Amino acid sequence: MRQFITIATNAFMELIRQPVYLLLMTASVLFEIFLAVPSYFAFGDEPKLVQNSALAVMLLSGLFGAVLSASASLAREIRTGTALTVLSKPVGRMQFLLAKYAGLAAALTVLTYVNLVGVLLASWMSYDAYGKTDLPALGIFGACVLLAYGLAGFSNFFLRRPFVSDAVMALVALVTLAAFIIFQFTEQRQTVGVAAQVDWRLVPAGILILFALWVLAALALACSTRLDTIPTLAICSAFFLLGLMSDYFFGRRAENGEWWASTLYTVIPNWQLFWFADALSMGKNTFHWAYVGKAFAYATAYAGAALAVGTALFEERELG
Repeated sequence: MRQFITIATNAFMELIRQPVYLLLMTASVLFEIFLAVPSYFAFGDEPKLVQNSALAVMLLSGLFGAVLSASASLAREIRTGTALTVLSKPVGRMQFLLAKYAGLAAALTVLTYVNLVGVLLASWMSYDAYGKTDLPALGIFGACVLLAYGLAGFSNFFLRRPFVSDAVMALVALVTLAAFIIFQFTEQRQTVGVAAQVDWRLVPAGILILFALWVLAALALACSTRLDTIPTLAICSAFFLLGLMSDYFFGRRAENGEWWASTLYTVIPNWQLFWFADALSMGKNTFHWAYVGKAFAYATAYAGAALAVGTALFEERELG
């Protein structure tokens, strides 16, 4: 168990030290905030438009983060021979792969948390045709992001600490602090006479997206046992696009009893199960956490199946 924790921790620390991870985290959360800055003309549905767009950015950034992190965590180590060095110790290949997945899932959880805070802030800052841009909130958030980079630069220059990982940790802490200050000490008018409130229904929606990213991470890690970054990205993108349209392409044919459609409908993950933005747009005011539990069970089963396939591919991979 100690070996599993050590490999998972090292995988997590290695991933958050990747410059592309910091760049993806910063760019995605800044773009989510930017979505609430312009003035739209959506006939009173501007806040819903901002929420849906921010959740979409959260999902797409997680897709790229899963693929790039999986390739950096496994494919590169196989190519450079680091995996062979680790496996020369008393560590099994299944244990090694599962530990890598645990570190990858933890890194995606941190990325999703920062993006979820950005989604909540975007929903707070959004406004309709009668509102205006929340400049105080925008200034507080921007100052916290700059402070995070400044603290990381200070620790790197004076303490000789790694810049990227310190910037990630500082960004997590200061984005949370910025959200607390904005929610507690600022006011925003989304429309005339209506004060902005935090839409906490976005939290379970973000958790569902996290489950989808865990499934994508399992698929990306399974592909990384044999493929490099670009082929892995192509395969995961294909699974992502087909999964978005699986109800249309395979769902109705599966109900009619066509075996090939039933097979593909089972093999390809249905990402619509993890997308709650449509229900939020329809004005549902309640959310059943039992659905989150069912989605977690589905994600666990699918990720377990993908990791089983990845383990089988990894067991037959020549590392020499």
